[in-house]
Amino acid sequence: MTKDNREILSYKFLLFKSGDERIFQEIFKANYNLIVGFCKQFIFDLDMSRSIAQESFLKLWLNREKVQTENGIKSFLYTAARTQCIDYLRHEKVKSSFEKRETVLLRDILESYDFNRIEFFELEEAVSRAIDNLPERCRLVFFKSRYEGKKNREIAEELGIALKSVETNITRALKSLRKNLAEFLSILITLLCSL
Repeated sequence: MTKDNREILSYKFLLFKSGDERIFQEIFKANYNLIVGFCKQFIFDLDMSRSIAQESFLKLWLNREKVQTENGIKSFLYTAARTQCIDYLRHEKVKSSFEKRETVLLRDILESYDFNRIEFFELEEAVSRAIDNLPERCRLVFFKSRYEGKKNREIAEELGIALKSVETNITRALKSLRKNLAEFLSILITLLCSL
């Protein structure tokens, strides 16, 4: 990142902290799908994931003065989403004893994260590089699945390819990401792979 880019980010961060809604919209657009994707990996409900993501952004806006750095924005968003996912999973635990074991496991995984210790910039850069290195079709299918939240059948119809091809490309992408992101594996498997 160049010095000019860092200065722009610092300036935008100050505007955000002072309540600039335009900058908040930029933050929302840049991070909304990531937060939805994160939530979806744990609660398997796209509508609820979107709701939790929106609530996380609302909490960010209401508590923006507490955010100390540019990287703190993502830490705040992921922590807020994590907390809400845990609350949702606890609620689901009460509703359904059949899903008890899986819910407890997912809650334990979420509770083990401390996003203040994760270097989001470094992680994002590594993920971006790994995704950029995927073959074009594989990258497109993976992006539509994990970041746009589309079902395999929707992707197949949209791209005019077989459903099996979608599944194969997602599997290929996940294998490649596991290999290329080994140092972040424990985080990425949870964030990117459906259980």
